[in-house]
Amino acid sequence: MTELLTQAQMRAIEQAAIESGQVTGLELMERAGAGVVEGVFEEWPELSEGAHRAVVLCGPGNNGGDGFVVARLLADRGWTVEVFLYGDPEMLPSDAKTNCERWREMGQVSDMRKMNTAFETMDLFVDGGFGTGLRRALPEEFQDVFQWQVQQLADRMFSRNVAIDVPSGICSDSGKQIGPVSLVADLIVTFHRAKVGVYMSLPFTPDVVRVKPIGLDENLPAEVAEQQLVRLVDVAEIDRPNVKKHRFQHKFDHGHALILSGGAGRTGAARLAARGALRIGAGLVTLGVPPAAQMEVASQITALMLTRVSDAHALSGVLEDQRINALCVGPGLGLHDQAAALLDVILGGGHLRFTRRVVFDADSLTLIAQDATRLEALNENAILTPHGGEFARLFPDIAASLQAIPDQGPAYSKVDATRHAAARCGAVVVFKGHDTVIAHPDGRCSVHTAAYGREAPWLATAGAGDVLAGFITGLLARGLEPMAAAGTAAWLHIECARRFGPGLIAEDLPEMLPRVLRDVGV
Repeated sequence: MTELLTQAQMRAIEQAAIESGQVTGLELMERAGAGVVEGVFEEWPELSEGAHRAVVLCGPGNNGGDGFVVARLLADRGWTVEVFLYGDPEMLPSDAKTNCERWREMGQVSDMRKMNTAFETMDLFVDGGFGTGLRRALPEEFQDVFQWQVQQLADRMFSRNVAIDVPSGICSDSGKQIGPVSLVADLIVTFHRAKVGVYMSLPFTPDVVRVKPIGLDENLPAEVAEQQLVRLVDVAEIDRPNVKKHRFQHKFDHGHALILSGGAGRTGAARLAARGALRIGAGLVTLGVPPAAQMEVASQITALMLTRVSDAHALSGVLEDQRINALCVGPGLGLHDQAAALLDVILGGGHLRFTRRVVFDADSLTLIAQDATRLEALNENAILTPHGGEFARLFPDIAASLQAIPDQGPAYSKVDATRHAAARCGAVVVFKGHDTVIAHPDGRCSVHTAAYGREAPWLATAGAGDVLAGFITGLLARGLEPMAAAGTAAWLHIECARRFGPGLIAEDLPEMLPRVLRDVGV
């Protein structure tokens, strides 16, 4: 399990360690600086040999103190290092001031406003400006000084920028830029545990994030341990025992999923979802199809089952089969009155009050947004899977807060928005995107980001979201609880796309799944 921290949580962990006598602030700063240097050499091994030139920016807080340590350690290796400070060295916090004085025994500290000419021949730029503690926009002086630095990354003229903890100008809780300007980074080196904002939509997403230990106890202090920490969904989070099939089991031991289809000419989305549910291991998957689309669907499926759902009354009859334990409604369903009537059968028939779990995707989300009583009918057996536009329709006030441009931090984040939405509707919310956030009404939250080596731009293709809805539905049928089903499905969805690569279309995703499952030990 990988836990992500907010700035307040990290501050509490450091403070508890210092107050207990486990470590001093000065020791933490020394270890942090050493971790940055280690991370730089891991990312760019060519810099570990010989003498090079670095430019180090130090801010007015402890992030700047880390920068002074980096400068000293590089100089000890024979590097030429230029250090620039924003602020008055006499006003630095105690530990940062100590490291500033140590650096002054080796080299100069120049005013930040003289930095522009220093950029031209450097091998490494170290951003020790503002880090995790940023609460307001960067000073105006930064806007001029760093216009070149921002532009050169966009032009790929230089690509050895390392940020300590988080690029200056970025909120470490939300990943948002506070104010009109932020610095850019190719590498982020952070400490103890990664910060939440690094896995959100940074204005300039770096290539790599490295987390370095600085000797803090892995046991969290009580004030942090009692909180619902954000988890990063990764391969370690895959619920292998419950995804794996075992001997001596019947197909119904692996669940029966029902996926409702739209009418003629609109069945493709539901068929994609159904294929995904079957491939991920549901014992049976049935497509509920209106009469006009029966021939269309029957000619396209083999292992999938088909049942006729002519209207709401017919759906009620189908749902009398208690072996159906997971549903998916929405892909290609339509926004007409009959579609709304089907949705109301699921929401109003008590099906969410028992063990039956339902994925609401695509058109069903728009229908729910049209009637507040539908949102009120949800509970923790429901999973909503909105993209940004659907989220805004469901929760317009929360979306407005999320879209607001922050002028101070910590800024309102996608994590905050998804948690608030889940608490309001009482259901699990999967707020999709390349920084997908999954939240439970009880406050549990996880993040899945398609970045840092897990980019999958090929998922920008029609039907990919329908397959994800099917993956989640299939895992629900297998018996996974909603948070585990959503997180596991999101990870596998990205992994299938990465394994296939360019040229991917939605139909390819379920067919890549057996290989991915074997590779992760399922």
